[in-house]
Amino acid sequence: MTRISHMTLEVCVESFEDALIAAQNGADRIEYCSALAVGGLTPTPGALARMPEIPVPCFAMIRPRPGNFVYSATEIETMTREIAMARQAGAQGVVFGACKADGSLDTEALKLLCDAAGGLAKTLHRAFDVTPDAFGALETAVSLGFDRILTSGQKPTAEEGCNMIADLIARAQGRIIILPGSGVTAANASTLRAKTGTSQLHASCKQAAAKGEEGRVATDGRAVRDLRRAMDH
Repeated sequence: MTRISHMTLEVCVESFEDALIAAQNGADRIEYCSALAVGGLTPTPGALARMPEIPVPCFAMIRPRPGNFVYSATEIETMTREIAMARQAGAQGVVFGACKADGSLDTEALKLLCDAAGGLAKTLHRAFDVTPDAFGALETAVSLGFDRILTSGQKPTAEEGCNMIADLIARAQGRIIILPGSGVTAANASTLRAKTGTSQLHASCKQAAAKGEEGRVATDGRAVRDLRRAMDH
């Protein structure tokens, strides 16, 4: 396999301070969220306003509430407004997803959101991992104009789903980036690269919550640095 000279590391964070920590320790890109303990929600207006101060590209999570990814028309309208806010604040990309009750992608809702995002980079988040037909969902994502799919290969972790991730990368044929995420650490980065051929990884690099901070997902600068080192060797 051809050696990848530089793998892209995306780190998801839930605060401006954590974004700075991730960037200073080797993250190439930030997935900017709030409330990572519930899987990540749209950042607050104040957090969005500080994006220009973050020294690496930021993709804003667009998710109006915790829970499933089945959204009403009212919620989709809220998400289009959040996309507009993220764009105005300087986001270089947005991250979103929407499903129907059976888990399949909600193509109509996603088209509205993609249209709202316009020229921003667009990531289909792990709503992809609940779809019953991964390869069909891949083609849908390509047709809608997504730039990447964040996935654990429809398993609890990317390492467990590495065979599916490799298959998705092969099927994509460069039309869309497949971004492995969930449980990505310095310990398994080389395995994921070798087994899937990926050129990018997504990680939270979180530290254990301190007493009294349960529900807080803080970024561990050392974990980011160790993962960066593992990806570069």
